[in-house]
Amino acid sequence: MAPAQQASPPPILTVLATTLVAPSPSAGAAPPESSLPLTFFDVFWLNLPPVERVFFYRLAADADIPTILSNLKTSLAKALSAYYPLAGRLRLTPGTADRYEIHYQPGDAVTFTVAEYHGDVDVDELAVDRPREITRIAPLAPPLPKGGAVLALQATVMRRGLAIGMAVHHAACDGATSTRFLHAWAAASTGAIEPPRPVIDRTLVKDPTGLYDVFVKAKPTAGEMDRVKTWEHRLLATFTLSNEDIQRVKDVIASEAERRGAPPPRCSSLVATFGFMWSCHQRAKDDVGSTGGDPTYLLFPVDHRSRMKPPVPDEYLAPAPPLPRRPRRPCHPAAA
Repeated sequence: MAPAQQASPPPILTVLATTLVAPSPSAGAAPPESSLPLTFFDVFWLNLPPVERVFFYRLAADADIPTILSNLKTSLAKALSAYYPLAGRLRLTPGTADRYEIHYQPGDAVTFTVAEYHGDVDVDELAVDRPREITRIAPLAPPLPKGGAVLALQATVMRRGLAIGMAVHHAACDGATSTRFLHAWAAASTGAIEPPRPVIDRTLVKDPTGLYDVFVKAKPTAGEMDRVKTWEHRLLATFTLSNEDIQRVKDVIASEAERRGAPPPRCSSLVATFGFMWSCHQRAKDDVGSTGGDPTYLLFPVDHRSRMKPPVPDEYLAPAPPLPRRPRRPCHPAAA
């Protein structure tokens, strides 16, 4: 007899509808067909998985859910009229071997999914700092459709609340731009004053030294950056460091420098926090059987708009560049 197969757990949410939302006409006309070429800042992110964000909202017991969902879809079309490249597709620029662009043409649209969360879990149980299973939250962010799509959105109805999930390709925009898009969406849904429109002009970023060719060759491959959304038995938690916590880290670093007879290093609160995080990560990595001498990498993007020459407007629609990766050995906060 064949061994009995273990039944898969039931899905925690059901997709009720998936629709395509196109940018609404502005001044009576739809956005024109256009191509937004990627710069050397953008191309590094081509093969990385999308950035996923989930926002939780508490709703009154008598909230009119159908009206809320209808308003979200209508206002999304209005927000996309200003951010229409987010309805486009990433593609290889025709006639080139390694130049890429975001191409938008009338008819392109963003997937908007409406789902329902099962069980007695309510919004307050997920929107907390304490550890939660990743598998309970990951489905709230929609998958990014294949074919070069750069944005997907999802509204999930749950007990006592609503979750808005976003998946956005980092080559299209960074956290600052996606947040401005969300502000535009919120303004359109409430009738508030429309925030400043994005600056859709990547010719503002010059490349006189040919950095594009360097970055396009250095971009990670798709296999290197694969990520599994259904991690079982993995937890997600938020930890808050008080001023006193950060000062203790700084004191440890200063004491270690003194013990070594070295001058105290410059240690801002940001450096102390990252050093502590890095140390905790390495200790956890060693606890699960990794080799203690394996290099550990810390990589985070930085918004360079104001540091460009000339400066690029805050509303510039693009991602921030990555900092170079530097391998470091396992470290204690004193060595961070």
